[in-house]
Amino acid sequence: MDTQWRDKKLYPALGIFTILSLLYLNFNDNLNFSFPQIFLRQPKMGFVGVNKTQFVIKNEDPKTHSLTFQELYINGWNSYWLMEESVWESSRYRVSEMLRRGAEMGLSVCRTWAFSDGGGPNDLQLLPGVFNERVFKGLDYVIVEARKHNIRLILSLVNNLNAYGGTAQYVRWAQEEGGTNVSSSRDSFFTNPTVKAYYKSFVKAVVTRKNSISGVKYSEEPAIFAWELINEPRCESSSSAAALQAWITEMAGFVKSLDQKHLVTVGLEGFYGVEKTGSFGVNPGKWAASLGVDFIDNSAIDNIDFTSVHAYPHSWIQGINSDAKVNFLSHWVDSHISEAEKILKKPVLFTEVGFPSSTQKEGLHDRNIYLKIVYDKIYESAKKKKAGAGALVWQLLVEGMERYGDKFSFIAWKHPSTYKLIVEQSCRLLNTSSQGASHRKLNRKDHCFANAS
Repeated sequence: MDTQWRDKKLYPALGIFTILSLLYLNFNDNLNFSFPQIFLRQPKMGFVGVNKTQFVIKNEDPKTHSLTFQELYINGWNSYWLMEESVWESSRYRVSEMLRRGAEMGLSVCRTWAFSDGGGPNDLQLLPGVFNERVFKGLDYVIVEARKHNIRLILSLVNNLNAYGGTAQYVRWAQEEGGTNVSSSRDSFFTNPTVKAYYKSFVKAVVTRKNSISGVKYSEEPAIFAWELINEPRCESSSSAAALQAWITEMAGFVKSLDQKHLVTVGLEGFYGVEKTGSFGVNPGKWAASLGVDFIDNSAIDNIDFTSVHAYPHSWIQGINSDAKVNFLSHWVDSHISEAEKILKKPVLFTEVGFPSSTQKEGLHDRNIYLKIVYDKIYESAKKKKAGAGALVWQLLVEGMERYGDKFSFIAWKHPSTYKLIVEQSCRLLNTSSQGASHRKLNRKDHCFANAS
């Protein structure tokens, strides 16, 4: 062997590589090196599509490029805080822990925020079209870690609520821009050309971004399950219903023009409008019909691939006993699954289901009673290959993330009976779908099949 070549060429090269690796590991929040992309190996994942009222995973044969399809029924969760906690190296381990624990429970989809709008140091969008690269790198990390754990993400693009800026922040930005005629109503978000241009600029920046860690464009990333246009859209007046409908049509089409590989959903809570007399009684109260939203009309738009529903009977309905809330929830879930199947002919995903655990009935926590209603109805729909595609619990935390909590948030493994209920739902949905066989082949230790009944 030519030891002289080794000493002169190989050892210095290894030394340079080691130094660069150490620099990246210690300072990657501040440096923009692209070399780690070469060495990152990510698990293979298929993109999720829709076949009538079912989700399917599209797997491509690398040799023949032919596609096979696996049915996908979803048990998942919400952790809206993942991007924010991924900004700093010191807190990223909690994000990894949440994704790892979710995978161990057999969960397959996590819904999280891909937005934070304002002028704060940890906001993603500081001004219209001005982005915080450090925060964007946090989102890059979330996506890479999700794929590592075989989790797919629903990424929500703006909040209708004030938290993390929301639609009100967009309206304020437009008002602060000289010469812009913008109403103070938050409904201006859906109608004002300047505001809509701001939103499109943000959406384009996210959807077309190239991940700084993996080198994969978001539009080419299979770990992204879907883009959600807005979290819980509501209008200040029912007279804005037509404007909201037009906005959804325009923005869904815009996302599709940038990205043809991913699904798009609205982010609806599932309320019915005043025109839907047949379903009007399903609403949690008369107030729900005055919000300018309509589950049927908003979901029927061509570029909306699946519809979403939320369920918060304890927040939506006051002054009734638990039996009445159980009856409401049962009717609420049945109605939306039926209409998704028969009218919309699209999958319906219950993207937020939130219940408290503070009280008990006959030894059972409230959360388990209500969650079991949703889970059972999803499972019955899945067995019949119908439109009830899954549910995402609101919301899961890990230790140290309690500041993101509300009365519906919990650390699942600290609630053994709820933990068991979630895992059992994962098992039976996986066993119902063609995805179950491939899931068992994954080389990972999860509790789903170990604890399956």
